[in-house]
Amino acid sequence: MRKFTLLTIVLVVLALTLVACGGSDTDDTAVAGGDAAAGDALYHQTVIGPASAPGCVTCHSLEPDTVIVGPSHAGVATRAETYVAGMSAEEYLRESIMTPDAHIVEGFTPGVMYQNYATDLTPQEIDNLVAYLLTLK
Repeated sequence: MRKFTLLTIVLVVLALTLVACGGSDTDDTAVAGGDAAAGDALYHQTVIGPASAPGCVTCHSLEPDTVIVGPSHAGVATRAETYVAGMSAEEYLRESIMTPDAHIVEGFTPGVMYQNYATDLTPQEIDNLVAYLLTLK
């Protein structure tokens, strides 16, 4: 009887451990309300918004170490997690779109990035762009 009780306890602990360590069905990079596919489409337009602002692809490459005007976005989601202590990748990317000079990547000049995306794009478009950028690991 004692072996049975011990075996039962071991199996219960093992089962609880497996459940606790199981993966989540949610995507940690997902932005609430953001659509990465729509963000991808918007990112690749050369002109965006009612003011015909330059699209992201106009100045940013998706190839590592390839600079057009601004820094490459290859791996930007991974790097964005490390740029500002205490700031998530999502927060960093959103702020970089809405307030372009808030964080300047070393080696790049303030004031070069288009400054009015916060007013030219809808909140949904910004959510979509952030959702897409978070896929670029």
